[in-house]
Amino acid sequence: MKRLRWPTWMPIDPYIVLLLGTVGLAALLPARGTAADVSSGASTAAIGFLFFLYGARLSTREALDGLKHWRLHVTVLTCTFVVFPVFGLAARGLVPVLLTQPLYQGLLFLTLVPSTIQSSIAFTSIARGNVPAAICAGSFSSLAGIVLTPLLAAGLLGGEAVGFSADSVVKIVLQLLAPFLAGQLLRRWIGGFVTRHKKVLGLVDRGSILLVVYTAFSEGMNQGIWHQVSPVRLAGLLGVEAVLLAVMLALTWYGAKALGFGREDRIAIQFAGSKKSLASGLPMASVLFGSHASLAVLPLMLFHQMQLMVCAVIAKRRARDPEAATDAPDASAAHAVQGQPQDRVLR
Repeated sequence: MKRLRWPTWMPIDPYIVLLLGTVGLAALLPARGTAADVSSGASTAAIGFLFFLYGARLSTREALDGLKHWRLHVTVLTCTFVVFPVFGLAARGLVPVLLTQPLYQGLLFLTLVPSTIQSSIAFTSIARGNVPAAICAGSFSSLAGIVLTPLLAAGLLGGEAVGFSADSVVKIVLQLLAPFLAGQLLRRWIGGFVTRHKKVLGLVDRGSILLVVYTAFSEGMNQGIWHQVSPVRLAGLLGVEAVLLAVMLALTWYGAKALGFGREDRIAIQFAGSKKSLASGLPMASVLFGSHASLAVLPLMLFHQMQLMVCAVIAKRRARDPEAATDAPDASAAHAVQGQPQDRVLR
């Protein structure tokens, strides 16, 4: 029997379909009482294990080698943790005309999340950009985000976010940073196992995220917060996110050109500097916002799907550029990335 594959003509990422299905399940059958306690405990354990795997996968040697291209990485980090948050703060003026306060808080949180890893690598490879730089840039962003995202959230959201408190930062350290560091310390002994079983552990990644989403949206249903989101507000949020993505894509492309980067580096900067990680953002929001995480992650889920669809089109167009044939990066690196399509969904 042939292995079933997701139709290539479908514009929606299959994992997004699973996420939406999980949201629907939480809406119809939310966890309550003892089931809610079990779900919450399992979600906490899943988040810790998720970041333990992140730590075990990150090659310290590759990260150190990538420091040689420090200008590119500084540019990506600036886009991710400076420019994005500035636009997020500017969106405060859209309340209450287009956005409600909870939706704005979710949008602002979206701008604080680190960049993606696998999708940035995959799109950079398709567009014939600097794949090794994209690998390092995504890794640096994710590593920095474990520290910077909660600190930025504490500074920008701490005074106004419902459900957010200083204790959330402590929880971040215990539930996210500590497992990540443990994974890094044990990588010497378990790194080979993680590499050999990356497909199975990838399913664990996705299952953990689905559990986090179910728990968060179940708590949201029990709190009755979904009455705060109307179709008009949802359309307004989509419009704001479309403008945000378009501005960041243009800024990273033309800004990198103004800074003197070559075509391959500009491609890596555009894809790594304009996207946000669903895999990192969902667990962080669950820890930071608790029972109010469902509205906090809604903007991130929508933005994630939007960025995948738009960047897929851009990557294919970049690959057809006349200069792509002469400036193509190392083929073996590109082939290695393109051989991992299952990983680009989540990151």
